[in-house]
Amino acid sequence: MTEHIIRPIAHIKSDFSQKFGIPRQAGIVEELEALLIFEPEFADESALRGIEGFSHLWLIWQFSENLREGWSPTVRPPRLGGNERMGVFATRSPFRPNALGLSCVRLLGLEKLPGQGTALRIAGADMLDGTPVYDVKPYVAYADAHPEAVSGFAAAAPEKLAVKYAPGTREKIAPEKRAALEGVLAADPRPRYHQDPERVYTMDFAALSVSFRVEEGQAVVEKVEKL
Repeated sequence: MTEHIIRPIAHIKSDFSQKFGIPRQAGIVEELEALLIFEPEFADESALRGIEGFSHLWLIWQFSENLREGWSPTVRPPRLGGNERMGVFATRSPFRPNALGLSCVRLLGLEKLPGQGTALRIAGADMLDGTPVYDVKPYVAYADAHPEAVSGFAAAAPEKLAVKYAPGTREKIAPEKRAALEGVLAADPRPRYHQDPERVYTMDFAALSVSFRVEEGQAVVEKVEKL
């Protein structure tokens, strides 16, 4: 078999410094903004000519925190409680032979960064800060959208949680970051099989440490601290 070497053309700058809390799919939290910053070799603005005519983009990237030797033909999807095995190619598991991810994101615009060229500001990204990106392609609605598509065991969108703040916590979050954080919590970042209402979870988001628990359909923010 012929092997091909590919290298990143860009990387992601996002509010997630750790995996816990990242939405399980792109587009779940539209309020999440990120920057796609091109590597010096590819930071040629002419390569972006015409991109503003598209509202959405496909990103091909790598699960850089999930690299491992070998692979398994079956995985345990969190959507099924982690108890049932499915074929790896029938899931979006990060534990894949090439550890590649595919995300559809919304293009908010182009942004010039001092010393780094022109970046893409995107919304709805589901990627860790520093994630390597291998390609960017425009989303073409007539070809890429399929309203009749069947989605197997992932047919129904998970129910959203309400978000509640303990006294004094909401004010510690920058106003421009609140909607994104609330979207992340509403999507319930806990492992699917965790149901203990007393258990407190902590995630890093936008240079903050956010502690929360889930009870009766609510994500309750109990503590917010600067990292």
